[in-house]
Amino acid sequence: MANIKSSAKRVLVARVRTARNKADKSALKTSIKKFEAAAAESDKAAAEVAYKAAVKSVDRAVSKGLIHKNNAARKKSHMAAKFNALAE
Repeated sequence: MANIKSSAKRVLVARVRTARNKADKSALKTSIKKFEAAAAESDKAAAEVAYKAAVKSVDRAVSKGLIHKNNAARKKSHMAAKFNALAE
């Protein structure tokens, strides 16, 4: 453990933030996987609900600084392409 109070606090704060970021990233991946599963089953209704939730979670991740905006744009683009392919 650190000898200086401020550095000890930084260690604790870093642990809390790391845990929060990990949980948020895990939730993001889960929402994307749910959409992928619905799209794989060709279930249009479930895919639409999952798509909206996944896009929302991707946007939330960008605003929190978890992923880069270009990464988010790529993820959303790929999901949109899969979703539109279901309509055909």
